[in-house]
Amino acid sequence: MNDIKSVIEPNSIAVVGASNRPGSVGLAVFKNLLWGRYKGILYPVNSKSKSILGVKSYANLLAIEDQIELCVIIVPPESVIDVLKDADKCGIKGCIIISAGFKEAGLKGIELEQQVRDFVHDKGIRLVGPNCLGIINTNENVSMNASFSRTMPLNGNIAFISQSGALCSSVLDYAAGKNIGFSKFVSIGNKADMNEIDFLNYLIDDNDTHVILMYLEDISDGHAFMEIAREITWDAGKPIIAVKSGTSSEGASAAASHTGSLSGSDDTYEAIFKQSGIIRVVGIEELFHYAAAFSKQPLPKGNRIAIITNAGGPGIMATDAAIRYGLKLTNFSEQTVDKLRACLPQTANIRNPVDIIGDATCERYESAVSIVLNDKNVDAIIVILTPQAMTDINKTAQILCEIAMNTDKAILASFMGGWDVSKGIECLAQNNIPNYLFPEAAARSLSAMADFNERREQRKTIKMRFIEYEVEKESVNAIIRQCLNRDKEYYMTVDESNELLRFYGFPILKNRVITDKSEIYDAVLDIGFPLVMKVISRNIIHKSDVGGVRININTKDDAVKAYNHIIADVKANMPDALIEGVIIEQMADKGIEVILGSARDPIFGPLCMFGLGGIFVEALRDVAFRLAPMWEVSAENMIRSIRGYRIFEGARSNFPSDIDSVKECILKLSQLVSDHPEIMELDINPLIVHTKGKGCSVADSRIFLKVTQKA
Repeated sequence: MNDIKSVIEPNSIAVVGASNRPGSVGLAVFKNLLWGRYKGILYPVNSKSKSILGVKSYANLLAIEDQIELCVIIVPPESVIDVLKDADKCGIKGCIIISAGFKEAGLKGIELEQQVRDFVHDKGIRLVGPNCLGIINTNENVSMNASFSRTMPLNGNIAFISQSGALCSSVLDYAAGKNIGFSKFVSIGNKADMNEIDFLNYLIDDNDTHVILMYLEDISDGHAFMEIAREITWDAGKPIIAVKSGTSSEGASAAASHTGSLSGSDDTYEAIFKQSGIIRVVGIEELFHYAAAFSKQPLPKGNRIAIITNAGGPGIMATDAAIRYGLKLTNFSEQTVDKLRACLPQTANIRNPVDIIGDATCERYESAVSIVLNDKNVDAIIVILTPQAMTDINKTAQILCEIAMNTDKAILASFMGGWDVSKGIECLAQNNIPNYLFPEAAARSLSAMADFNERREQRKTIKMRFIEYEVEKESVNAIIRQCLNRDKEYYMTVDESNELLRFYGFPILKNRVITDKSEIYDAVLDIGFPLVMKVISRNIIHKSDVGGVRININTKDDAVKAYNHIIADVKANMPDALIEGVIIEQMADKGIEVILGSARDPIFGPLCMFGLGGIFVEALRDVAFRLAPMWEVSAENMIRSIRGYRIFEGARSNFPSDIDSVKECILKLSQLVSDHPEIMELDINPLIVHTKGKGCSVADSRIFLKVTQKA
């Protein structure tokens, strides 16, 4: 942590590549440090200039006799390694490489970056970058702007971490226009050494930081990221709000399973965020909508809100948005209603949303807001103002700010308009009341706050635990070795998959494999009716598509006919497929068809999927993802998060389903794919969920194996 502090709060900085040349990055960085009133000692390094902006310059780092904590490097990429060697000789433990021209620039740049990475790792130097904007620390005891941004941002309680330097410049400019300040502002660039996890580890104990914003293009270590993010969001109570770019699944591979088809890189990140308590947003505007609310207002204790407006239409819009985002318009106590009735005109609506009508004065706003905030059923309020001729906008804003100082309930505003409301909005901003151009954004932000607080409170009562089931791990290892001895990439047939799943306690239906029609009678006598028959072929991914499945078989003669039809249909539809036999299986009782699956992300490992299953799984795509291994509560949240969850509760007079057995299967799947990295993709589709207490049944499965280094 001391090494991290050397790049965030150093006592001395050397700027290698500082310059007097107008328009140069070297001039911009040194000017920002000097004119930004950096509290430490500055050393410009430039072999061709005696001084930079009037400060004595040094030919190189070795010429500086004093101890230096941080070296900011702005030289051509080919020269960076030489500067790092000098830094090592000087005992410098922190460096920021602002220079570009590394892995983002092609093959030569990749080689240069690898040299830099190897060197700093060998010497124990902590490095930010290369190819970054730099770092800003607004703490009054540091006041460091070691970047080439245009201005020093306002001091605030928001930390921002970004992989994009260019985006950082735009964000700083946007935030300045919105009167939003920062505690720390970090551009991590190519992450040759320090990454987002390092800075999160620092920020968890940073008293200046209450909210963390992130722009991410990738994550260095998914499980380490989740661990520190959980500590920050759930233990420290600091919300992390993130934008993740690259949401398409164009690069996702789908080898053999529905899961592979449905999962993409973005699903992995979505799972990581959900399992970490991170709030994900879709863009920079929404990022700062949330940031303004979280950084300036107390978290609401619940989701019960009130809306106060001087215009009916915006009040309805806010109501619709509130319901849409999971908020609840509270019912006022009768005492509150009586007080509103006494102070508002007869034409006003005294129920929620409270419409104090268009001619509302600042005094009317004051009365309505004060009365509503005092209602014990109200957790937060949204105050809407549209500029009418009789509305004293500035005075209303001032009154709202005075009220906010004396309450612990969240107040969000929507002073709608532009020029007319600008001074009122400025007053709100100066007094930490976030304002939104339209009430929908206020409702969405308030919903995020309520949801964050609810989830954090839940974490205090819910025991986070991994469940380890007693399984036959070595038996599965033996099966996998046997399969991969035949081929480095192996598609298991349904009978092989069943055998593997049985060793992990999955509910496999009674079955027998036959390779000839003469074996049918003995098989059906052993299993009993009704039956299902399915072709066995590692060449066929979806058996029903080629006529390889028959169900509701109730007699021996029907079984013979089904066998003949399966063989004939498969040969007609896939003449090149190798038919290895037919599996005769007990037909499961009725239930809801779901899918369980896993696809292995090349960086983060196994990603588990749950959703409504059957033949429509890819069309409906009502699925949820989590990274394995997962907590018990993660499996529960997977089940609850899909749109079709109400079906399991017994919607439309149906009996409730055995959700506990589904949860157990999800956790066993998580354990299975975590234990065996050779499992690249796995589908259990459908898993038939029976009524409560009756369990579930694996009706079909498919597993794709691949040799790994471990194997």
